[in-house]
Amino acid sequence: MSVQLHTLSNGFRIATERMPGLQSASIGIWVLAGGRHETADQNGIAHFLEHMAFKGTKTRSALAIAEAIEDVGGYINAYTSREMTAYYARVLGQDVGLALDVISDILLNPVFSEEEIEVERGVILQEIGQALDTPDDIIFDWLQEEAYPDQPLGRTILGPAERVAQFSRADLQDFTRSHYGPGQLILSAAGDVDHDEIVRAAERLFGGLAPRVTAPIQPPARFMGGERRVIKPLEQVHFAMALEGPHYRDPAIYTAQIYATALGGGMSSRLFQKIREDRGLCYTIFAQAGAYEDTGMTTIYAGTSAEEIGDLARITMDEMKRAAGDMSEAEVARARAQMKAGMLMGLESPSNRAERLARMLAIWGRVPAVEEAVEKIDAVTVEAVREFAAHAAGGAGSALALYGPAETAPRLEELKERLAA
Repeated sequence: MSVQLHTLSNGFRIATERMPGLQSASIGIWVLAGGRHETADQNGIAHFLEHMAFKGTKTRSALAIAEAIEDVGGYINAYTSREMTAYYARVLGQDVGLALDVISDILLNPVFSEEEIEVERGVILQEIGQALDTPDDIIFDWLQEEAYPDQPLGRTILGPAERVAQFSRADLQDFTRSHYGPGQLILSAAGDVDHDEIVRAAERLFGGLAPRVTAPIQPPARFMGGERRVIKPLEQVHFAMALEGPHYRDPAIYTAQIYATALGGGMSSRLFQKIREDRGLCYTIFAQAGAYEDTGMTTIYAGTSAEEIGDLARITMDEMKRAAGDMSEAEVARARAQMKAGMLMGLESPSNRAERLARMLAIWGRVPAVEEAVEKIDAVTVEAVREFAAHAAGGAGSALALYGPAETAPRLEELKERLAA
């Protein structure tokens, strides 16, 4: 498999990877703008814009957009994250040109009709309501807000209902003009694709866009930490804790990911074995490491009863502290194997390949070979993981969110003191 790159004269970037033996392909446009690029008054507009892209263009109705892809058996969708918005399709190789034509149409020629804006506003308000009714979903938004209070990175992607209720056509157009320039767009495709054909099509569709100056994210995010406790008569207390971690260009990100995997990344992990298997305190518990351009978080989540939340939280702190002293070579080796296998198995999918191409190009300005990532994973030592665990146990930065019958749950300060003791 070979990655090919090309940049148009206006800064629009293209990355493709042909995967021999496949008859399907994934193709999309990744926009380097998401929730953290909004002002406080705009919170939720990047996600609103993603929804509106499918509501009609100058040449296609909303139904025609869906039918164009589904008539050939394909699939089209989009998502908004805190740093990116993606519009993508999965089709057979012979229909890649059609998919790119549809995606370019929804990005370059949206109508933003007033009637459709009102319809989609209702849909998004329902989505916000659904999130609020999903404890193991909304708790991560609250955790993010506590980790990065009063900062763009701490705001929800969906935005508050009161903001969404006020967005206008002009607001959508202003955000598009500011954040959808050619230098902020990456076309990525993988599977049964022809690089030269995609470059020619991209030149025709996007080559006429005028270059725009893009300002860097200002100011950088600062992990502050804090606690939110929302009391509600649910069946379980939902517990989420975040520790400050490395950003995605920091070499320590691989250590953070191996630490999180060994701590709570699977059925053999410390938290799963100690808290679920040995003590039966919960059904779900996990840890994961995430990263952004200038910061990162190691997150632990569990759900348990009001009677068990104290034990669960304190044992979690004890296991985190213990990892700094006795994390074993076997545990680190297992975590390395899990990371490599997860990455390599995932990359057998053209959708995951296309996503990786876009993300690597956005982060590094190039697409490192998969072998490079494998080497960095293999280079993480037991000593490095223990040092990372010790730093985490030091409680340099931490945030806590609790939702449900959490009256008796330990406070963040108590948990930090237990870690540091």
